Amino acid sequence: MKTIRSMVLVSSDPISLQRGAQGVFDRLQAEIKTYGLDEEVSLAMIGDVGRHDALPLVIVYPEAAVYGPVTVEDVHTLVEEHLYKGRIAVDLQASNRELSGKIAWLNTRKGTLPAEQRIVLRRAGIIDPTNIEDYILHDGYTALGKALTESTPTQVIDEIKKSGLRGRGGAGFPTGTKWGFVAKEKSAKKYVICNADESEPGTFKDRLILEGDPHSIIEALALAAYAVGADEGYIYIRGEYTLAQERFKLAILQAKEMGFLGQNIFGTAFNFDLHIHSGAGAYICGEETALLESIEGKRGQPRTRPPFPTTHGLFGKPTLVNNVETLANVPPILLNGATWYRSFGTLSSPGTKVYTILGNVNVTGLIEVPMGITLREVIAIYAKGMKGGENFKMAQTGGSSGSIIPASLQDTPMDFDSFGKAGVALGSGALLICNEDTCVVDLAKVLLNFFRTESCGKCFPCRIGTQRAWEMLDAIASGRATLKTLDQLMELSTNLYNLSYCGLGQTAGTPLKDILTHFRAEVEAHIRLGVCPAGVCNTKEAVH
Repeated sequence: MKTIRSMVLVSSDPISLQRGAQGVFDRLQAEIKTYGLDEEVSLAMIGDVGRHDALPLVIVYPEAAVYGPVTVEDVHTLVEEHLYKGRIAVDLQASNRELSGKIAWLNTRKGTLPAEQRIVLRRAGIIDPTNIEDYILHDGYTALGKALTESTPTQVIDEIKKSGLRGRGGAGFPTGTKWGFVAKEKSAKKYVICNADESEPGTFKDRLILEGDPHSIIEALALAAYAVGADEGYIYIRGEYTLAQERFKLAILQAKEMGFLGQNIFGTAFNFDLHIHSGAGAYICGEETALLESIEGKRGQPRTRPPFPTTHGLFGKPTLVNNVETLANVPPILLNGATWYRSFGTLSSPGTKVYTILGNVNVTGLIEVPMGITLREVIAIYAKGMKGGENFKMAQTGGSSGSIIPASLQDTPMDFDSFGKAGVALGSGALLICNEDTCVVDLAKVLLNFFRTESCGKCFPCRIGTQRAWEMLDAIASGRATLKTLDQLMELSTNLYNLSYCGLGQTAGTPLKDILTHFRAEVEAHIRLGVCPAGVCNTKEAVH
């Protein structure tokens, strides 16, 4: 057996597969064998690489050469030039512009982009997600073995508390505290659940983790189960994430074969089994109690709280529910220690955050950077500036349930406390960057249309309030509103937050509050002048 001298990775995200990635992979496999290189070259498929302008991509290491878009016809030249003759196939290379996000990070020999740190995505794009041995070679399951043989459940929870890890699903609740609530409950049966129902528009960070590093979530769930005293877990994956489900199913089978799931894990008394539950396309099931209802076979609707899932969760038993990104932080924390984790980010929000960048910028994709980076830095460094050199107007964070951030706050550190003090929310991590051609009224109208459609209808403040809010925004956009409408919108925003049953209705009023707080003059122009300053809305001459 010869030493592996080259590693070839083929992108296998849904777009790449649609464009023929599987055919490229198959031809690569055949050509590598034809040239007698099959014992010297490692070939694997990887998930979303954070770049969508040249798919399917082929990345060759150790040179970190990026080729794309690659067709089946290109494969012979690529193999002959790069793998056989040892020189870069220049004509097949992707654009020579500086690569964004993950690709730039992968090329560690040439350094990383400023401020970028990888904890959650440290393996995604490097390992073969369908090969458990690849995961093990990159410290996989080491944290689990260390915790089971060297630490008590209480010590594990204490380390998570010391790390300062906070929920990355949007709420930012201290993770260790949540674990402690479940651990102290006296029950013969407990559950741990990974919430992978990533339904926020524009958000795909969890999908990348599941597709690119599924074993990290299995290891994290096992660690969480050990810490809180559970022996069974579920991962609730969005139904549309078919590739993520396939890879996670395979990962569970591999983990069971290796003894990382099942009975007496690492020769200890700890037992843990894990199941997959596919979501049914309802946004509301991202709310943890609606998710529990769905797993139990009921209609996805939020439960009355209290009691909380930590005491009365799945099938009435104490249950821990964590988001994918939150869990992905757990193994590295327990492997390297809380002090190491606190070396990233800010004092009150340690660690990193994964963001998806969308909108009117030159480079879109996915990045992982320390907590506390500013919006200005994200746009300038990672998004490579505004498209066409246009001015930045605002950013919408966290899919539909985040805040609308004005340009005046682009130097505010992006962490839970700094954003909270500024009156805005970080959300799940989707950053929709908008230029001056975006109308705030139109944006808010789109968001409220989403909320009124996705409302489960269980409580009337949300069911009626989101519909009424959309109607008022539509009236503003068409020049039919009065200034009194703005007062009603602000009151409705407050009522949605205070009276709605769950987070969907509570956050539905956020766009209303934000546009009236930060962009009131633009909103009033629709009413006073019958004009949309951005030229988007079909207003008529004001008659008020």
